[in-house]
Amino acid sequence: MSTTSLDGRDLKFPAYVWEAPVRLWHWVMALAMVVLWGTGYFIGSPLPSVPGEASENYLMGYIRFAHFAAGYVFAIAFLGRIYWAFAGNRHAREIFLVPFSMLKPSWWRSFFRVLQHYLFIRPKNDWHYGHNQLAMAAMFGMYVLGSVFMILTGFALYGEGQGMQSWTFRLFSSWVLPLFGYSQAVHTWHHLCAWYLFWFTLVHLYFVIREDVVSGLTVVSSMIGGWRDRKN
Repeated sequence: MSTTSLDGRDLKFPAYVWEAPVRLWHWVMALAMVVLWGTGYFIGSPLPSVPGEASENYLMGYIRFAHFAAGYVFAIAFLGRIYWAFAGNRHAREIFLVPFSMLKPSWWRSFFRVLQHYLFIRPKNDWHYGHNQLAMAAMFGMYVLGSVFMILTGFALYGEGQGMQSWTFRLFSSWVLPLFGYSQAVHTWHHLCAWYLFWFTLVHLYFVIREDVVSGLTVVSSMIGGWRDRKN
């Protein structure tokens, strides 16, 4: 079905927007982030010591193992997402092209129209197949730059524990740690960025659910089935 969007574009629904690799990355990343946040919290604020022999109490060891394993999953999924930005459809790469999209005046016009909607100045938002311009900017700043920062600092700290002969130390720790000056600074920035991602994710969930309710398009379900359609 063809319809005219609020900004005058001719859109056809239903439209296949999110391909299977993008949807898989989204949910794998979400699960990995939940594990990373939970275990990372206890790594930063360890549980009280437990009585008994140390060999019988390995709770913090399991927490650290889960954190490291989820970190590997997160990093591998992110690399796969970068590959699919080249191999997938145009919606798969739109969040990576934000710096280039910002060079276009039309992008900024749409950005401020969307911003007005989120600030309750405009009652209706422009319809989009994939991300709107504000979502693109948020995804680039949060999931692209934020993920790169967390992967680099996370593997730098992991490599420090693995030792100077490990591949993680040579590839990450050898230059990331000196860049920040010392290890504790990397710990601090890694911790702060984790909280940044946590609160930004809550804002992301709010806007996604809100758009699903008020926009007239399927937003939440499109990241499950891949299709975006009108609700009426």
